[in-house]
Amino acid sequence: MVLPDAPIDVITGPGLRARRSDQAVGISRRSLLRIGIGGAIAVWLTEMVGGSLAFVWSAATLRPLKVVVGTLSSLVAANPDLPIRDGFPAYVADAGAYVVLLDPGLGAWQPGTDLTGDGTALNVRALSKRCPHLGCKPNPCIEDYWFHCPCHQSRYDRMGVKPAGERYGPAARGMDRFAVAVDADGVLTVDTSHLTLGPLPIALGQPGVIPPRVENGCV
Repeated sequence: MVLPDAPIDVITGPGLRARRSDQAVGISRRSLLRIGIGGAIAVWLTEMVGGSLAFVWSAATLRPLKVVVGTLSSLVAANPDLPIRDGFPAYVADAGAYVVLLDPGLGAWQPGTDLTGDGTALNVRALSKRCPHLGCKPNPCIEDYWFHCPCHQSRYDRMGVKPAGERYGPAARGMDRFAVAVDADGVLTVDTSHLTLGPLPIALGQPGVIPPRVENGCV
């Protein structure tokens, strides 16, 4: 037996317009696209905020604000190849600073506290490892007892003072200084939460800047 053909659903003009005006069931493609874009932006913002918080947290937890360096004797013992007692700077990684004996003739650090970072009364100074120009790490030269920045050739004497003149690099000031304290037992503590900007450049030959031991050392 031959079955009759199924009836054809014929849509007239008014019927088509009525169907178009009906509320769509479920989520439309436009809504789905908006949800997708909004979700992607939310994930991106979450990653940015989370990464920033992680960076701040790690910076705050990995490096203590106050770093106990120890005595001058312990610093010398930890750096046997450096003439620290002669005034050569010693790098202390935990503090991100160079520790330098200001007057080797006194032979020791003096008890006291110096929040300005000058350290003259204590006979010790802690210099930030960041070059004031663009943040590179200057390195002390064993030949001339000066700091040499490898990035843009700024130079400083062993106490972080910048000589005036273009030949000594583009830095606008000397190396920045951390607050320091020495207790009655001669133990040095560097307070990295207190930073004093380095002094303005001084012309070589004037009081306040130490001449290099040799010309063009480590060049």
